[in-house]
Amino acid sequence: MNNKDIYQMTDEELLVEKRNLKSSRIFHALYIGFLAGILVFGLVSWSLSAETHFGFLVPMLIPIIFIYKLLKKPNTSKDVEELLKKRGLN
Repeated sequence: MNNKDIYQMTDEELLVEKRNLKSSRIFHALYIGFLAGILVFGLVSWSLSAETHFGFLVPMLIPIIFIYKLLKKPNTSKDVEELLKKRGLN
């Protein structure tokens, strides 16, 4: 969503977008927690195994990459919150 689109929205559309962003935040938090769990489980099982091969750590980079992409995603919720405050729709 572009900033231009946000400023052209009606009040009702902004409130719907606020609800969608809230559910999106919850989903992203669960997804990041799931990926972090996979990463921790993989690292612990690798460290406790009798034979520690470094080739096993390469697939553990995949959750790190996904977590990084989710955290660096542009945050449009701040723009929506500011616009809601300007319009008095908290």
